[in-house]
Amino acid sequence: MTSPVDDLHTIRDLLRYAASRFAASPLYFGHGTDNVWDEAVQLVLRSVHLPLENNNIFLDARLTRSERDLILNRIDRRINERVPIAYLLGEGWFMGMPFNVDERVLVPRSPLGELLENGLQPWLGDTYVQRVLDLCTGSGCIGIGAATVFDEAEVTLSDISEDALEVAESNIELHGLQGRVQAVRSDVFANIEGRYDVILSNPPYVDAEDMADMPDEYRHEPELGLAAGEDGLDIAHRIIEGAADHLTEDGLLIVEVGNSWGAMDDAYPDLPLTWLEFESGGDGVFLLTARDLREWQAKRS
Repeated sequence: MTSPVDDLHTIRDLLRYAASRFAASPLYFGHGTDNVWDEAVQLVLRSVHLPLENNNIFLDARLTRSERDLILNRIDRRINERVPIAYLLGEGWFMGMPFNVDERVLVPRSPLGELLENGLQPWLGDTYVQRVLDLCTGSGCIGIGAATVFDEAEVTLSDISEDALEVAESNIELHGLQGRVQAVRSDVFANIEGRYDVILSNPPYVDAEDMADMPDEYRHEPELGLAAGEDGLDIAHRIIEGAADHLTEDGLLIVEVGNSWGAMDDAYPDLPLTWLEFESGGDGVFLLTARDLREWQAKRS
């Protein structure tokens, strides 16, 4: 009986094989792709370090035996172990940039990337951004993305997890940003000093019900980066309480709470949350100005 490795020789062969295997399997797509074909393209091409776009010239290139073995092993692990492709590759993509990722951090996929690519407009206006804080940074992708948009700003990447910060620091180095981007271990605002023009956060926000029901792929991600109590707002509450003390006068707070957005609205009926919309998909992201946040806090006191 022949092995698939004996019959599959070109990139085109492996792409077809991967797509067929994925289509016949109960996979969940939620870590950067949303369909069988894109999943196959990412796994096969990036396993041999080829570009995801403008790659037609390579499709009929023959692969070495070791390359085919590697790809087939990753296809099997994707199906049998339900490992997200980013972890198989050691690479995730955000805002068109590669990031080192492994099971110490979440796979990059936040809609905050779309906001950053648009320069946080129209909400930022003509505010000059000198300092940016990325709370609960994980791999550092959001803060590093911000550093590429606001190319004179100092950026702080903050996380409670030392493991996550090791990954974030590797990405600071990967993108050559050691001079402007620093990683700080902090439990929300505990070790954060000074004020920031922009605070961005994709904190843990998965509620207890969703944690119990989530697909197997998500169980490879660190629970510390996902679970946030019964209603998914354990960390969001702390961000709301402390953000005003760390925002400049014209500062912006932008936080992703995903499926917990309804609980957020219910918990803060008097807080003027602006819920943002995205052309590329995604929801559950709110924006607050420093002024609105301080006025709300003043009324409570």
